[in-house]
Amino acid sequence: MTILEFHEQLKAGKISAREAANGYLEEIKEHNTRLGAYREVFADDAFSEAQKIDERIKEGEAPGTLWGVSLAIKDNILIRGKRASAASRILENYVASYDATVIAKLKKAGAIFLGRTNMDEFAMGSSTENSAYGPTRNPYHTDYVPGGSSGGSAVAVKAGLALAALGSDTGGSIRQPAAFCGVVGIKPTYGSVSRSGLIAMASSLDQIGVLAQTTGDAKILFEAMRGHDPLDSTSVDYKRPQPRQAKRGEQTTNDPLVKTIGVPREYFADGLDTRVRAAIEVMIKKLERQYDMVEITLPHTKYAIACYYIIVPAEVSSNMARFDGMRYGTRADGKNLLHVYHASRGKGIGREVRRRILLGTYVLSHGYYDAYYARAQKVRQLVKEDFNKAFSNVDVIIGPTTPTPPFKIGERVEDPLAMYLSDIYTIPVNLAGIPAVSLPIGTAHHDGIEFPVGMQIMAPHFREDRLFEVGSTVEQALK
Repeated sequence: MTILEFHEQLKAGKISAREAANGYLEEIKEHNTRLGAYREVFADDAFSEAQKIDERIKEGEAPGTLWGVSLAIKDNILIRGKRASAASRILENYVASYDATVIAKLKKAGAIFLGRTNMDEFAMGSSTENSAYGPTRNPYHTDYVPGGSSGGSAVAVKAGLALAALGSDTGGSIRQPAAFCGVVGIKPTYGSVSRSGLIAMASSLDQIGVLAQTTGDAKILFEAMRGHDPLDSTSVDYKRPQPRQAKRGEQTTNDPLVKTIGVPREYFADGLDTRVRAAIEVMIKKLERQYDMVEITLPHTKYAIACYYIIVPAEVSSNMARFDGMRYGTRADGKNLLHVYHASRGKGIGREVRRRILLGTYVLSHGYYDAYYARAQKVRQLVKEDFNKAFSNVDVIIGPTTPTPPFKIGERVEDPLAMYLSDIYTIPVNLAGIPAVSLPIGTAHHDGIEFPVGMQIMAPHFREDRLFEVGSTVEQALK
């Protein structure tokens, strides 16, 4: 069921919140060992909250849209009284002392949390293989990755282990697993959803978002979470211009928000798998019936990966300094304070996280800051200007979400650059801070398996409404 379908059935008394929660928990019990989507399941809490929802409905209250909606939560988003490890050994015993703002909002809206999902350690990865607790597996074939770092959340939605899920996206960590698993994944505008209570990776790029079955479900959850939060100074409460009210006797028109779609030539250059290209081109032909399609250029796309992997490690180096075994999580024994630091971080932090800490410390060091970090920030501005220029001529931009279908578990572990290239089409969106959504639009036959192909839609800052409009059109075109 979609969220709206569940809401209608709950309102009509055809299903109870407890029955729905129990259904998902039974699916988790049956399939999670094989898929590795969840790190921990909150069965007792889910039943208790569902019972409260049912009692309120029985007493005559009209259910809200999110009442009883069963959600999976990525392991780096804090839920008060629950562990939040970010899939790292150094935080394996950390219990959150407060709710993330998005969690507080969803609790108030009546949502139910089924558990915390697996992820790449501290969200550093593109395959959910970097978890300290083992990989998550693609529901289409368990020998393949589900994408990352929000792979557990994507698998939970696709495999029917949750109605929808929350993830975080720094360079594609919602959209890339959404593409690999065949679900909808939205990365909102930077600042539109509070990051308070999100364990930070790279603070200038991180954004909480949604993985869902449809754009309609993603919209419902986004609208419930968005808005300014005094606990997050980067959050904003953007008010979209309201359409002009028709004068008396004047007919109203529902003009579409999107009329022109840009197709960047850089996203269809060498490196894009021919099977992915074919699926995207089929959808472009379908969209041509309704929209004006315009070829555009985003010339600095080719520098995005290099730019991202200077800025992100630099911010990782800073953010990871707090995890020293003294203030949070696991502490190792040592003969003095320095040895405690070394032992705690050495045992508690995985290889990919160490790689980024070392790289980030290097680019921020004396003599290299101007050569690398300062230059990367200038390139980031150029990427942003590319999008601004493009959006002066088109309403949204479309292209592939990933350059290839899913790859096998272990295939790219020893080749970090190949792993990083999985996010070549998603990273520019985060550098610019604009919103984007990935939707399944077809399949690619790969190793005898039909894997989903994701198409990415990008919009100007705070114009998620355009994403939802075009996303709905895409879904209609697939029926």
